[in-house]
Amino acid sequence: MSRPGRDDAPDRLYTVTGGRSRSGSDNPFDLVTLVVAECDPVPGMQSEHAAILRLTERPTAVVEIAAELKLPVSITRILLSDLQASGRVSARHPRKAAVPDPDILEQVLVGLRNL
Repeated sequence: MSRPGRDDAPDRLYTVTGGRSRSGSDNPFDLVTLVVAECDPVPGMQSEHAAILRLTERPTAVVEIAAELKLPVSITRILLSDLQASGRVSARHPRKAAVPDPDILEQVLVGLRNL
């Protein structure tokens, strides 16, 4: 019995990535990296690459792309690296939330207690 979402054809994944199992040490793609297409798919393009370009017309997280393609995140990261190297996608990390000043938080807490 196979697990849901698990690809039972590892040879397909090998073919999709051209035999690569890692995307390189300088890969900027983590699970929450937002990916945006810089162009439209072109005829003759690998089907997974074309699907990624269609999915990323608007900023889309890596984990969402992997889920839509039903591919492991590691494979998706390799495909995204290929597209970034050719200038077809750009990546940006979501802004980190600013850490509020602890003094302000304490004043808010005191204010709430006084209510």
